[in-house]
Amino acid sequence: MLRKKLEDMLSYERALWSKGVALVGGVDEVGRGPLAGPVCAACVVLPQDWDVPGVNDSKKLSEKKRNELYAVIVARALAYGIGLVGNERIDEINILNATKEAMMIAVRSAGEKLEGGIRHLLVDAVKLPEAGIPGTAIIKGDEKSVSVAAASIVAKVTRDRIMTEFDSVFPGYAFARNKGYGTEAHYAGLRAKGPCLIHRRTFLKNL
Repeated sequence: MLRKKLEDMLSYERALWSKGVALVGGVDEVGRGPLAGPVCAACVVLPQDWDVPGVNDSKKLSEKKRNELYAVIVARALAYGIGLVGNERIDEINILNATKEAMMIAVRSAGEKLEGGIRHLLVDAVKLPEAGIPGTAIIKGDEKSVSVAAASIVAKVTRDRIMTEFDSVFPGYAFARNKGYGTEAHYAGLRAKGPCLIHRRTFLKNL
């Protein structure tokens, strides 16, 4: 079952590899919806002999499985990059533009590690013409492309670890559990303490 899923999720990559496009970057983000913390994007370039089953949309994996796959991905990827855009910038330029900015940081970071750079981008739902690289926007890309799914895992694990660290810096909002999303415990913390330095003020207008 996992092997069949892997074969299906390699179809976009193999179509490009067969045309001589060897360096394909998968791009995804996490953290568009939370009330606090950064939006985090990742770009992952996998080798053509990638044979690790189980890589999938990070939301469909357990935390344990995500961490296991994260370790394999960062060890075996040809290159990967991470982009973070914080809450103040999100408030300044809105979450969609902040997401694209984070993606661009991730793409540049990964591309700098490759001779010749990335030749094609597979992006979850978003078009990135500003990257200056041919690309394909794939709706639900983290379910359909193994490179995009790998990027979703790297971004999710990275952001979750950041929010867990923030929990000790800004206690009272349950960031270690909710990762900044609007859970009841988070709203209770906001009512009791008000927003902290990493809250997105434009996301709190209705409180």
